[in-house]
Amino acid sequence: MKPWYAHYDPGVPKEAPAPRLLPEALAETARRFPKKVALEFLGRRLTYAALWREVEAFAKGLQEAGLKPGDRVALMLPNSPQFVIAFYGTLLAGGVGVNTNPMYTPRELHHQLRDAGARFLVILDQLLPRYLEVKGEVPVEKVVRTGIQDYLPFPKNLLYPLKAKRDGLPLGFPKREGFHAFAELLKRPPAEPHVPDPEDLALLQYTGGTTGLSKGAMLTHRNLVANVLQIDAWDPTSKDLVGKGVMLGALPFFHVYGMTVAMNYGLFSGYKIVLLPRPEIKAIVEAIEKHQVTHFPGVPTLYVAFNNFPGIERRDLKSVRACISGSAPLPLEVAERFERLTGAKLVEGYGLTEASPVTHCNPLYGERRLGSVGLPFPGVDAKVVDEEGKELPPGEVGELAVKGPNVMKGYWNRPEETQKTLKDGWLFTGDLAKMDEDGYFYIVDRKKDMIIAGGYNIYPREVEEVLYQHEAVQEAAVVGVPDPYRGETVAAFLVLKPEYQGKVSEKDIERFCRQNLAAYKVPRIIQFRESLPKSSVGKILKRELQKEVAAKR
Repeated sequence: MKPWYAHYDPGVPKEAPAPRLLPEALAETARRFPKKVALEFLGRRLTYAALWREVEAFAKGLQEAGLKPGDRVALMLPNSPQFVIAFYGTLLAGGVGVNTNPMYTPRELHHQLRDAGARFLVILDQLLPRYLEVKGEVPVEKVVRTGIQDYLPFPKNLLYPLKAKRDGLPLGFPKREGFHAFAELLKRPPAEPHVPDPEDLALLQYTGGTTGLSKGAMLTHRNLVANVLQIDAWDPTSKDLVGKGVMLGALPFFHVYGMTVAMNYGLFSGYKIVLLPRPEIKAIVEAIEKHQVTHFPGVPTLYVAFNNFPGIERRDLKSVRACISGSAPLPLEVAERFERLTGAKLVEGYGLTEASPVTHCNPLYGERRLGSVGLPFPGVDAKVVDEEGKELPPGEVGELAVKGPNVMKGYWNRPEETQKTLKDGWLFTGDLAKMDEDGYFYIVDRKKDMIIAGGYNIYPREVEEVLYQHEAVQEAAVVGVPDPYRGETVAAFLVLKPEYQGKVSEKDIERFCRQNLAAYKVPRIIQFRESLPKSSVGKILKRELQKEVAAKR
């Protein structure tokens, strides 16, 4: 039986038909540019032909390990060849990817693996101790472990220098039932591909929920491919740079922004993707200069750090052509300085997990409007509505709603929340916005309480629930306050129980949070109060706390 991508033979035109599935897009790129470098990782290179062979082998390995179509495969990896191979291999085998933040604590990991019903877990060796703390309480049956030694002859702590329990697991991991080595799966012959319907689930991407627990946005094959094609249609540099561009993979791929804009779009376009396991500014500047990066998607904090990097004016950065900034407002002065340094175009966009994620962006070579997130992407409809869902005229503020082929199927196992968010095909974003007379959109405020710090989404309810687990805490309120570098930072206001007042310090609370939350969620500001401001019905007035702290910063 011929594989589903067999219709791509040397006789077809160079302009191939639009793909319906991500593995289909990668197979086509490998056919067109087999010898071009696909992944550059700390000195190790993988061509498109080699990458496709490893994706096929990994898919076969998963199938032989028992993966069935629709099984969820959690990926707990930093940006690395293993992430790309595992994600595309999962899709090729018929599985569903579950992006899992490598910074998650056992508590966070426990919730996500259970909620997703993940049968498989692909994990970095150094992170195994976290999984072992919840093993037996989650549905994972098979673990695929990998280490830096699978791709690089470098010291084991270079890739992700996290402290791990020395129980003999990393590197010297003994063979045991249910555990497989990543390298062993790559020795399999090509897989017999599973051919899903484009409307089938491809990815569970977790985002915050009103209950304080994250919920899985169900993104289909069609959703993910559609957003890649939308980016391609929006980017005027795409035609000239097919098979020639260089994408900087600094944004984490476990976040849908990095996965779609850097990884999926980069592979679709035949770019070389320079993988950075950690988005450190020194590594970013060196990578741009060394590899002549053409595309640098990022968040405002990265561009601020870039602009202020010592000696940046003396670097050779003129290769950069196009950059999208998302996740937080981009100050005009930051964009202008970046453009002077590189000669590139840096524009602000907007998106959300539930839309795969990009829905709006300013034109690269058209008019960029100050404070605007730009125009809707090709194929995206957008409107501003009032509380009853009635469309508002230009200039009026209401909730932003979007519609398009990139909008999710719903929330995993949460029909009530799906019903609240998806109405008549429209995704109600929860963000307050306005549109001007020319169709440019402006995000005014967030209807949700979400905090965006350094490009990471943080949900106050989750942090508050952890704080309430501390024996000394009587009341807790968590808010986001402006921060010149991170965009926002997390502030926690606490009322201690009478018997603990004077006996518990801010450092004690911070230490407790670090044990139960990923580092980026830990409050940077912790204040003890005798009481918290409240409304007449007893609701904590978080905006009063925000104004108070912001006024002092």
